[in-house]
Amino acid sequence: MKTSAVFSAVLSLLSLASTGSAHGHHHHNKHSDSGTSSASAPATFTPPQVFKNVNLVHIVSLEKNYVKESINVVIENIDKEAHSDYILPFTNDQLSRLGGLEVRDRKNAESGPFFVEPVEFESFGPNQYVRIQLPTPLAPGAQQTLGITYYLLSAYKPLPASIKQEDQQFLSYSFSAYCPSVYATSKQKTEVKFASTNIPDYTKLSGSGDVKEFPQKQGSKLVYGPFDEKPAGALEPIQVRFEFNKPVIHFSRLERDIEVSHWGGNVAFEERYDLEHRGANLSSLFNRVKWQQSQYYNPVTHALKEMKFPLRVGSADPYYTDVIGNVSTSRFRSNKREALLEIKPRYPLFGGWKYPFTIGWNSDAKNFLRKTATGGFVLNVPFLEGPKQPEGVEYEQVVVRLILPEGAENVKWTTAVPKSSISDAGVQIHKTYLDTIGRTALVIKGRNLVDDFRDRDLTVTYDYPMSAVLRKPLVVFSSSMAVFVSLWLLSLINLKFTTKK
Repeated sequence: MKTSAVFSAVLSLLSLASTGSAHGHHHHNKHSDSGTSSASAPATFTPPQVFKNVNLVHIVSLEKNYVKESINVVIENIDKEAHSDYILPFTNDQLSRLGGLEVRDRKNAESGPFFVEPVEFESFGPNQYVRIQLPTPLAPGAQQTLGITYYLLSAYKPLPASIKQEDQQFLSYSFSAYCPSVYATSKQKTEVKFASTNIPDYTKLSGSGDVKEFPQKQGSKLVYGPFDEKPAGALEPIQVRFEFNKPVIHFSRLERDIEVSHWGGNVAFEERYDLEHRGANLSSLFNRVKWQQSQYYNPVTHALKEMKFPLRVGSADPYYTDVIGNVSTSRFRSNKREALLEIKPRYPLFGGWKYPFTIGWNSDAKNFLRKTATGGFVLNVPFLEGPKQPEGVEYEQVVVRLILPEGAENVKWTTAVPKSSISDAGVQIHKTYLDTIGRTALVIKGRNLVDDFRDRDLTVTYDYPMSAVLRKPLVVFSSSMAVFVSLWLLSLINLKFTTKK
């Protein structure tokens, strides 16, 4: 991987910390003990061997079109001093696709996510590291149970890479049967979960004890291990190939605008998507006649035919457009229990095909906005909504632009989305018609997010002084009066030509 790509991956994790130091009055995180920031280290970095993994269970979920990895591990301090920094390794390629990293205490569900930060050092080798800071230093000989969860995007390769439009789709994924760790591991196993029981190819390893061969197949799950003592850095490359007869939905970019109107009592949402199907390409030209014939018996297909967007109850006035214009193949259901927007692209999407589109809707401001006792305002909206698909959805880049009324000030925000996936945040000015100084806009940029984070809150507090409230009506009134006065003055001018008698 190129050095520039590695730098961009690391810096995207670090940039929020620098933003917070420069604009600390704009940002407060919901969990004071979690987050990301830069950590300085020498030119080279060697993780100190102060911990060991007593028991580790590595769960690799390939059930959706992104990889979700969970590491449940009992760690023990084997040093003579207390330590609080647990190191997690990633390859350069993994770090560029890593998102949603969260670490919690498995035995204390009420405790919030731990503070995590990338380790910064000058020499870029094959591995990068993330430092997990334990809330309390672990005493010599003491143990703690960690629950580590993260997501890897753009993880699969279609195999074969090209298929017929009616064929089944198979994906492959390569990883290590031993969980990558910078510490020695006394006992471990790896569970691999699939969406289907059809797993035609997978790497086989020599077993241990009563088990002659790994993995053990249990329905739609493969189990590698348990393995005995393994040294720090031990790897065992394996590959699996499995049926995934669903669309592999990848959004390279989502721009989500949320515009708040106090005068209109409305919150307007607009989302612009750049969609790409990352599945197997078609081996021949698309046959629409064959496609229409097959729809009579509705076969399982890897093509994307429709998407469903669950919206907040009370949403109204939805629209759906693409680069051509309005798309009429949509349906909206709204009642007291649900609001669901169902859209169908103009054509089914197969592997390698791209489709940019836009959706939008309105909602009553009282569903999201409230006034505090001190006169300020609190806005609570989902950071991410998007389609809810059984195959899952991944987002490479997300830009949330929250447009507040003109004159809004003292903006602060919190979110339940992991800080490791927030790359930048700041307050800007958004100018539109009838504005004088422009509207206050909070812009938050995220990376490598998945639909597991749908509906996680984004809470924004701000002040809206009375002078700002009256600014626009005064501007409209003054402008209207200026027009009327100008027209009146023009009417007094005599433009008729007179002739001398």
